[in-house]
Amino acid sequence: MTIAIGQRIPDAAFKVKTAEGTTNPTTADLFNGKKAGLVGLPGAFTPTCSGNHVPGYLDNADALKRRGVADIAIVSVNDHHVMDAWSKALGADGKLVFLADGNADFVRAAGLDIDLSVGGMGVRAKRFSMLVEDGVVKALNVEDKPGVDVSGAAHMLDHLG
Repeated sequence: MTIAIGQRIPDAAFKVKTAEGTTNPTTADLFNGKKAGLVGLPGAFTPTCSGNHVPGYLDNADALKRRGVADIAIVSVNDHHVMDAWSKALGADGKLVFLADGNADFVRAAGLDIDLSVGGMGVRAKRFSMLVEDGVVKALNVEDKPGVDVSGAAHMLDHLG
């Protein structure tokens, strides 16, 4: 069952590569006590994710932060090395937080996983965005067709007024 507005996000740990080494932030570390955006993407370096979805959040990061969003996190079912390389390739270091959900633990627990085995990608994250306040989902936007529409940065800005 897919997570719903008003529910707490599931407990999970991610991997993040930093200059000091690998960290394992949890959902509590990332989302408790603040307002944050969480964006789920099927795969690092894929055309739509790299050419449209993440760039929209990069372009609107300052506007989102002016409206109270402390952090914008990007989650994908990739390893932390790939997520770090992707962040650097997009020029997102210090602007967005890239979370590796390598075993799809978080996206499965949230009901936001999709089996893309037919395309050779295995289990991945659905394309989504959510606004989380103190660990509770306040807005959830899941794409029902290919491309970026309701999960894009412009739509998240609309939620914030």
